[in-house]
Amino acid sequence: MKKMKYMFTLLLFVLILQACSTTDNTNTSKGENNNSKAGEELIILRASDATSLDPHFITDIPSANIIHGKVYETLIAFDKDRNFQPLLAKSWEQVDDTTWTFELNEGIKFHDGTDFNAEAVKTTFDRLFDPATGSPQKDKLSMITEVIVNDTYSVSMKLASPYAGLLSILASNEGSIISPKAIAESGDKLKTAPVGTGPFVFKSWTSGQSIELETNQDYWGNVPAFNKLTFKIVPEDATRIAMVENGEAHISDQIPVTDLARIESSDSISLYRTEGLAVEYIGFNVQDPFLSDVKVRQAISYAVDRESIISGIYENVGTLANSAMSPMVIGYSENVKGYDYNLGEAKKLLAEAGVKEGTTVKILTSDRKERINMAEVIQSQLKGIGLKAEIQVMEYGAYIQEISNKQHQMFIGGWGNATGDGDYNQYNLFHTASQGAPGNHFYYSNPTVDQLIEDARAESDLETREKIYEEALKIELEEAVYIPVRNYEHLAVVSDKVKGFWLDASNYAMVRDVKVSQ
Repeated sequence: MKKMKYMFTLLLFVLILQACSTTDNTNTSKGENNNSKAGEELIILRASDATSLDPHFITDIPSANIIHGKVYETLIAFDKDRNFQPLLAKSWEQVDDTTWTFELNEGIKFHDGTDFNAEAVKTTFDRLFDPATGSPQKDKLSMITEVIVNDTYSVSMKLASPYAGLLSILASNEGSIISPKAIAESGDKLKTAPVGTGPFVFKSWTSGQSIELETNQDYWGNVPAFNKLTFKIVPEDATRIAMVENGEAHISDQIPVTDLARIESSDSISLYRTEGLAVEYIGFNVQDPFLSDVKVRQAISYAVDRESIISGIYENVGTLANSAMSPMVIGYSENVKGYDYNLGEAKKLLAEAGVKEGTTVKILTSDRKERINMAEVIQSQLKGIGLKAEIQVMEYGAYIQEISNKQHQMFIGGWGNATGDGDYNQYNLFHTASQGAPGNHFYYSNPTVDQLIEDARAESDLETREKIYEEALKIELEEAVYIPVRNYEHLAVVSDKVKGFWLDASNYAMVRDVKVSQ
């Protein structure tokens, strides 16, 4: 038996993440006891509403941002440097290649008064794996074959095969531990009324307007230094910034790059920037009759000038992506390359595919300002090869529903890797089992790629894993499943009254240590 808090390969992975990460303007006050109450309400503005508050059904980070680390907690957690830290579990060990044991903290209660213990952990994962639940998150943790209660505060997980990314996903939203009482009594209601162990208790959700959380005065850790956390839905970019600037709110993310100069010149607000794990891309529904021809997808890939999008639309916020993995993600390879801008080659491929000039293709995007602008640029660029692009703009929730139901052709998307591990990227985006709501909105299926992804899951050697992912990434690009555009840089505007706020690399708002001055 080999005891360890951190599996040596995962520790190596984390060190790589640390070497790649950059964070500015941190203002953290972690480790301080915030039990003194100032009575403030912390108001965070959002561009769009959540799609669900049930971690077993959330497939987008903007929704997970409401509950992850706030209402719900996980066995372990990432710290600011992407190191694993104890949370609901006080320690863990890898017993053998396929067995992990977690020793749990005692004296913790869920918001409904239920005790947190090993049975609660087992109940949570049993619900996730139950086919009757119908969770789109099930396959993300499908390597776990059994959760065993050893005693009241000890639980083991048996795996089908070694899985290097286990701790990473257990520290993410998918690893949230849910009240067993809430599961038994009102499982369906968890989509609108979450019950966890976190520092904030769910109060209300007024669709399209706000989600309100109250500080958990009985929280087992340091109680936040404000009484209420409110997420307000304000679709207009300029309005959100103005509300933070004039004191109506404290924080807003999803900041348009066109407003950076305004924010940086303000006396009352600051700009927070941090490198992210996510990649923005142009995706193809490869099962669409028109886009099922790889030559058509390759032609469009050659026709898109990605560098002009980054400079013209994003004002060089973020960097040019060469694949669906950002440089911060374990499994990234600099040897993989996207398509160069080449109109001649694009026209040649369309001719070979028998595509007539004036053929129409639809580009779907959410109503985020930069993405609408990107769609317009792509529309203009495709006109140069004889394609007529029609732009469809939808509110974020409707957009997610559209791509999850295969009712699209091209789409502008992004994958916010929540774990920093390549499996979360590759399995969710490209494995056949993930088609639809779990994340494969390309509706891509390739048995060779499926096998590579599964092989990488079970491989503990970092160098070997990277080679496997590199092979998969090359195939996905050769088959033009998507066009990589931009490695994210996350932005937020923060009132100067706020101290202790930070965004992690997954773009989660970290607020438990925030203090708000009058």
